[in-house]
Amino acid sequence: MSNDSNPYGGTSGGYATTVQYGSQPAAAPQAPATNGLSAGPGTEIIKDTTTAGFPTDVIRESRQQPVLVDFWAPWCGPCKQLTPALEKAVRAAGGKIKLVKMNIDDHPSIAGQLGIQSIPAVIAFKNGQPVDGFMGAIPESQIREFLEKVIGKGAGAELADALAAATEARAAGDTQTAADIYSAVLEQTPDSAEAAAGLADLLFESGDAETARAVLGRVPADKQDSPAVAAVRAKMKLADDAAALGNPAEFEARLAKDPKDHEARFDLAVIQNAQGKRGEAADNLLAIVKADRTWRDDAARQQLLQFFDAWGPTDEATLASRRKLSSVLFS
Repeated sequence: MSNDSNPYGGTSGGYATTVQYGSQPAAAPQAPATNGLSAGPGTEIIKDTTTAGFPTDVIRESRQQPVLVDFWAPWCGPCKQLTPALEKAVRAAGGKIKLVKMNIDDHPSIAGQLGIQSIPAVIAFKNGQPVDGFMGAIPESQIREFLEKVIGKGAGAELADALAAATEARAAGDTQTAADIYSAVLEQTPDSAEAAAGLADLLFESGDAETARAVLGRVPADKQDSPAVAAVRAKMKLADDAAALGNPAEFEARLAKDPKDHEARFDLAVIQNAQGKRGEAADNLLAIVKADRTWRDDAARQQLLQFFDAWGPTDEATLASRRKLSSVLFS
């Protein structure tokens, strides 16, 4: 049931389609509202719980660190084998994870909501929702591996997974899912420059430049110069420059009359970039660099470097054009 411990829910087409990042409410079971206070430092690492105590002992507590729920019953032989091994492993984890035990004979409703049909069953909760689990008595070595897997996926790893899922969704053409993931990340991690840049880029591409700029404006001051944010700002500036230049046909006509018209070639490159013709834009600037490196104080090379910033360091056009630029400069 692990879904690779992914906090974003189900998948389709190889990327997340249901977004549940961070401390959003669990899908199941539905828990009564609590006062929002975390359990104090004296909370037991191992304890029994009830249906009424589940929202506090599991849902709320799992927002502080992972919580395992051991569903058992007095008549269950394998449960008697598993529980001591679970307790031993949880104690060895030194407070990085907690164990909550629930007798399903006395409290069957939670297990029913989670679809548990056999015991022992162990479900791991993080950020208020179930993220992984196993059924049956397993050896101590496998219990330790399971705990390491659950504990090891901290907030940083979840953030990285969310951003990767958004990237995959966008690459698959599902821009709405990508936007949903970025929005979910920003709700829980407002200072994420990567998520803000991703959402702003999607908004800008959709034609909503005003909202895109507002999203970037909320990025903390110390992250305004991060590569992701800088790339989107560069992209916006290039688009503004291109819009101010007008019709590319004018510059194409000038070049047809005079191939050495560097000004026309430069402006055409800016427009081509805005049109998504990255290779053609780069080639025009490279042609200027090759013909006259000193033209307008090396403006063509500087403009090409701005393109690289906007495209990103791993973009195919960036990589190809960097190789060409090196060839021109150092051949």
